[in-house]
Amino acid sequence: MWINLQDLKEKKRIKNNKSSVNKFLKLAYQPYKWLVVIPFLFLITMVLGLICIIVGFVFSQDAANILAVTWSRLCCAIAPLKVIVTGKKNYRHHRSYVVVANHQSMADIPILHGFLGLKIKWVMKKELEKIPIFGAACNQLGCIAIDRSNHKSAIESIEAAKKKLSSKASVLFFAEGTRSRNGKVMAFKKGAFIFAMETGIPILPVTIKNSFEILPSDSLDLTPGTVEILVHQPVYISSANADHMDEIMEKTRQTIAQSL
Repeated sequence: MWINLQDLKEKKRIKNNKSSVNKFLKLAYQPYKWLVVIPFLFLITMVLGLICIIVGFVFSQDAANILAVTWSRLCCAIAPLKVIVTGKKNYRHHRSYVVVANHQSMADIPILHGFLGLKIKWVMKKELEKIPIFGAACNQLGCIAIDRSNHKSAIESIEAAKKKLSSKASVLFFAEGTRSRNGKVMAFKKGAFIFAMETGIPILPVTIKNSFEILPSDSLDLTPGTVEILVHQPVYISSANADHMDEIMEKTRQTIAQSL
């Protein structure tokens, strides 16, 4: 018993010391964040966004994707964020997928764009189209803007997007519909799964770990750290599975959530 109590005290001491060090590092990071990181992110978003608009207009969505990957990697490098991808054997870079991921942070977009290795077109809220340069760049990249307040309009946007996607494009859905405010995975919406069934493109479940701690929802409280992308085995949906859609959705959600 004495040994166990000593071990517990030692573990508590180490935990407290680690917490103190983390608080100090976070405090020391603030000047760098405001003087270097945020201005740099704004600058590269404007510059690469303009180039992306030109490249997408002159060439193609897939050509513009190279700039999206460059932007994403620069964002992570300046933060700095280390990104680890596990489960690479579960997908191929040249194939199309309907990527379904949990959504904890604004950092999720550059993390997936920069390191998953797919030509990602993400489903985003229509309000983002109004951001100067960024919105137009997303449009040239082939991202799908939907009006979340208008279900019919959202469906029409997704239907129109099907006709414009290249054979190498993967569509990213944050199936919860919005960012988690507590880091837990919320209930999934059907859009991604219906899209997968109608196009015949497999669902690729992805768990993003630690992005909530890196950059919590609705804040600029950015912290350097390591984020893991865990890619699960693809899920194939056909019209024959239509009656079991809710079951497939929940099983996919559990696969993603249990890996957090």
